[in-house]
Amino acid sequence: MRRASVRLRAALGATLVVALALIAAGFFVVSALRGGLADTARLNAENSARGTAAQLAGVPEGGIPDVDGLDGDDPVQVVDADGKVLGASDPLKGRGPVADFARADKPGSDSDGGSSDADGGVEGDSDGDEVDTDSEDETRTFPVDDDGEVTYDKDDITGSQEFSLAAVQGRTRAGTPVTVYAGVSLGAQQEAVSTVTRSMLFGLPVLLVVVGGVTWLVTRRALRPVEGIRREMSAITASTDLTRRVPEPDARDEVARLARTTNETLAALEGSIERQRRFVADASHELRSPIASLRTQLEVAAAHPELLDVDGAVEDTVRLQALAADLLLLARLDAGERPAEGRVSLAALVREQVGQRPRDPHPLRVAALDEGEVRGSAAQLGRVLGNLLDNGQRHAAARVTVEVRREGGDLALAVSDDGEGVPEAERERIFERFVRLDSARSRDEGGAGLGLAIAADVAERHGGTLGVDSAPGGGARFVLRLPAADD
Repeated sequence: MRRASVRLRAALGATLVVALALIAAGFFVVSALRGGLADTARLNAENSARGTAAQLAGVPEGGIPDVDGLDGDDPVQVVDADGKVLGASDPLKGRGPVADFARADKPGSDSDGGSSDADGGVEGDSDGDEVDTDSEDETRTFPVDDDGEVTYDKDDITGSQEFSLAAVQGRTRAGTPVTVYAGVSLGAQQEAVSTVTRSMLFGLPVLLVVVGGVTWLVTRRALRPVEGIRREMSAITASTDLTRRVPEPDARDEVARLARTTNETLAALEGSIERQRRFVADASHELRSPIASLRTQLEVAAAHPELLDVDGAVEDTVRLQALAADLLLLARLDAGERPAEGRVSLAALVREQVGQRPRDPHPLRVAALDEGEVRGSAAQLGRVLGNLLDNGQRHAAARVTVEVRREGGDLALAVSDDGEGVPEAERERIFERFVRLDSARSRDEGGAGLGLAIAADVAERHGGTLGVDSAPGGGARFVLRLPAADD
């Protein structure tokens, strides 16, 4: 199944996240708004009830509480301890108790559990007109008319509406316990919540469309350089022209870093391909001479057997065999072949190599052999030592010196000669493949220029280094450093 583009996925993802966030925020806002307005309505209802109770507290002893003159269209009702309606505002006139909250105590007792004094006041209250602080509230539904006012006239009722009903207990000056009920309409609250909810429902799709569109455009603009990189890479692949490079944006962002890394990869690939081409060309050139010489000798021998140069044919065959072995080893190294795991004593390796080279043109001098082992392949490390000794014999004037010394956590194997040395400007280049300095251009004496390259590659595969500097007595000093094996 084909996946959607990055732009589409980014736009959908951003839209989904924003939608979830807005829905959660909308629920929170609506809940907070509903709760806040409900609290306000309850507070207004309680204040209305307390205000009415405060008015009743001023009724003279023996007087009758009267709320008929209360202003406003909100429902207010006064009920005594026996459940008798003592008075009500216009919306509740002629109606029974609107609620059955815990009423005040019967006359003669204190609603807080105390007793009345001789004057009919509450014990501890010298005036006897203090309003009780106890209050209760709940939500009730009343019939309303077109204006949202409470009515019980069947001809005027057009619906119903919730009211926040508060009950406050109080006493008249005469000590008569009463319960005052006052209601405040929740219609404004419900209308406000409905308005906010509708606004959110209408605005949410518009906002999501804007978020999705902006995300699409921003992502498209951000990915435009990536598309340019893709097109250029496709063109490079089709043309196989590794000299081309992808465009690098001016911005210092991830896309610019991607472009730079891509160009670095192309440069490395171009260099690798160029080295491979040069390697093939050099290998072909090096193989052509001994093959041509061997063919010539064989053709001469076929025509004139008495003129066969057996020694020359053998020498050319040996050269071909050595060159083929070097090329095979380089191919394995380039393929990433890891050296065999083992512990190798460099001192023992030196003694073995010195014992196998009695016919070298210059004597081998062993300066020092510190004992120690390294991890790796004995065959490959022996090949490195042999190549260094061959190079030293080729350039030495009188002698070649070899030594093994411990340097901190490394073992250093050094091969020195007393020849002309290596110019400082050439000390990096001599480790390249098929490189021979001017003094070693002869293929008969200078080799194919692979010995030092193989030695450097093997040293790198073993976690070490191979370098060259000047010998103390003149000449060149090649040093192979390898990490010592842990005991």
